[in-house]
Amino acid sequence: MTGAGGGGVAGTGILARLALRRDRIMLPAWVYVITALVAGTAWTFRKAYTAAARAQLQVTGSQNPAIRFLYGKPYASSVGGLTAWRYGMWASILASLIAIFIVVRHTRADEEAGRLELIAAGVVGRYAPLTVALAVAGTGSAALAVLITAALAVLGLPVPGAALLALAIAAATLAFTGMAALAAQLASGARAARGIAAGALGGAYLLRAIGDSAGARGPGWLSWLSPLGWVEFTRPFAGNRWWVLALPLSLAAVSGGAAYAVAARRDYGAGLLPDRPGRPQAGRLLHGPFGLAWRLQRGALAGWVTAVMFSCAAAGAAAKGVGSLLNSPQLRHVFTSLGGQTAITNAYLAAVMSMAGLAAGAYGVTAVIRLRAEETDQLAELELATATGRIRWALSHIAVGAAGSAVLLAAAGLASGLGYGLRAGGLGTEVPRLLGAALAQWPAALAVAAAAIVLFGALPRAAVAVGWTVVAVVVLVAFFGPLFRFPGWLLDISPFTHVPKLPGAPVHATPFLWLALAAVLLAVGGLAALRHRDIG
Repeated sequence: MTGAGGGGVAGTGILARLALRRDRIMLPAWVYVITALVAGTAWTFRKAYTAAARAQLQVTGSQNPAIRFLYGKPYASSVGGLTAWRYGMWASILASLIAIFIVVRHTRADEEAGRLELIAAGVVGRYAPLTVALAVAGTGSAALAVLITAALAVLGLPVPGAALLALAIAAATLAFTGMAALAAQLASGARAARGIAAGALGGAYLLRAIGDSAGARGPGWLSWLSPLGWVEFTRPFAGNRWWVLALPLSLAAVSGGAAYAVAARRDYGAGLLPDRPGRPQAGRLLHGPFGLAWRLQRGALAGWVTAVMFSCAAAGAAAKGVGSLLNSPQLRHVFTSLGGQTAITNAYLAAVMSMAGLAAGAYGVTAVIRLRAEETDQLAELELATATGRIRWALSHIAVGAAGSAVLLAAAGLASGLGYGLRAGGLGTEVPRLLGAALAQWPAALAVAAAAIVLFGALPRAAVAVGWTVVAVVVLVAFFGPLFRFPGWLLDISPFTHVPKLPGAPVHATPFLWLALAAVLLAVGGLAALRHRDIG
């Protein structure tokens, strides 16, 4: 892949500027969001908890295996210690996910699309794309570490603990950055590379979760096998184990070095892992656009469902002791505002169902945005050259998104019901109750996805950026609107404002009908615009 006269990393600077330009919106947005989550959590623990309440929270979190499965072990009751417990590991997961997307995007995805072949025709070294991908992801990690440290220091937390927490998050992100780079060299497709790297991240979460939730005689040592467990074992604000940072940094160096070694030996466009040959003839499912859309999106849906089921099962299991966890009047106010009712357990479960609804809406947007990816990759033209028309092609992905969001909500309701029912008793009652509460979010999720349909049909170039902006606004209103008492017109922007806060709230058919009608009208408008614009 070396261009004429190009050394190993020749052209890295130019490619780096191009990569930063391509990621100029996504990368800063994710850095800001993760920093805001960590800083907002610290602010909440400072303002909503007394010292006694924080101490009780640490005791409860240490004794509840469901809480330890979800968040890990709290090692200190200080504001910093609880912030590290609540979001140290989850911030690492979010940052690692964006790093995986960035690395695969600038390596295997560009290679698969043929962009690197054009670039390699110039004076570009063989290792330049891989170096750029690692550098961009590393720059994001470094910026995240600096901003988290600064934000926590401004909030009055000890600087050494703040710096260690930020560096632990950044180091874990670098470890998964290296693994993503290696996966991009091993796999022959971008989807497979993302799947391998995301699978490693999911496996790390499971190892840590099983180790942390194990009893005194359980396999607690499993947490030491996980890079996410290493974030926890640095113990920011609770002893500050700086030496643990050597573990994720060593993994990053080893996996990154292995990626360079594989890149030096493999052929362009090929990976070391063999491709599975497909069937000589397509099955009956692939005879139409709906079967093809399902085939293209089923892997992503499976990942969403798995993540939601694990999260909701742990959240449901934690509901039994939520009253002792929320022993602060201010924090009870937060959850009763989010849950829309005064009964704390129902309010907590309603908040969990609202989060599941937001996840379903986000998944629906990804399914619709897939249409834009098909269009820009010139795959839509191949399909539209057959007897398939524009509307049928678009409806195939829209149908998968709509059905997939319902599956996602059903999985969330079942997992939450099982988690809560097994811990609190009444399994036969809680599963159908929470299943219905989750499915009640479906019309709102469809309305969010329908907004993306309008954007794809009328403003295709802005569909991805504005579509995710819609999701961000809906999340912002859902989480902070009731708490900070946003004006009514602003709250009404989010379709989830109009969904009854279930379980526990009275149910009326009117909001469901209006949301369903809004979703249908938006979808029809988007499809009508699609019929009258140019493809591509």
